[in-house]
Amino acid sequence: MDDEVFAVILAISIVLSVVGIAVSLPRPSENFAAIGLLNKEGKIGDYPSNVRVGQVVSLNVFVYNHLGYTALFRVDVKVGDGEVPSNTTPLPKPPLFSLYTLLGDYENATIPFNVTFTYPMVNQTLVLELYDYSPDNSTWVYMGEYVFLRLNVTGVVF
Repeated sequence: MDDEVFAVILAISIVLSVVGIAVSLPRPSENFAAIGLLNKEGKIGDYPSNVRVGQVVSLNVFVYNHLGYTALFRVDVKVGDGEVPSNTTPLPKPPLFSLYTLLGDYENATIPFNVTFTYPMVNQTLVLELYDYSPDNSTWVYMGEYVFLRLNVTGVVF
């Protein structure tokens, strides 16, 4: 066998060995939780954009757990005057109400809810923020995950 052929075979063997080892090593999974807003049929899209003051708006929130453990989640439903939270700071408004769900790892839940807007405004925001309960210090921790919907809320027509 020629030295060049031997060198090529050796190089291919080394590359295949490295790839084989890299593929077989366990990689740490990325832990996360997710939140999504669904319409009243439980699907993405076809959200209301214009509603009246006092009109009941039916929607769903989707929560997914991929944290690697069973988690208790809270979704705060808030109304903002056009503003939205950041991934580090929740919206500085009190929640209208909160929704709760307990999910095992890789589990999800779709939770229906209704909201009614009480004052007219263009580009009013409906904000849903995701919190995780920390049993270590008995507190709710904002996860930096949120969704929002902009709506034009008009006054009641008589």
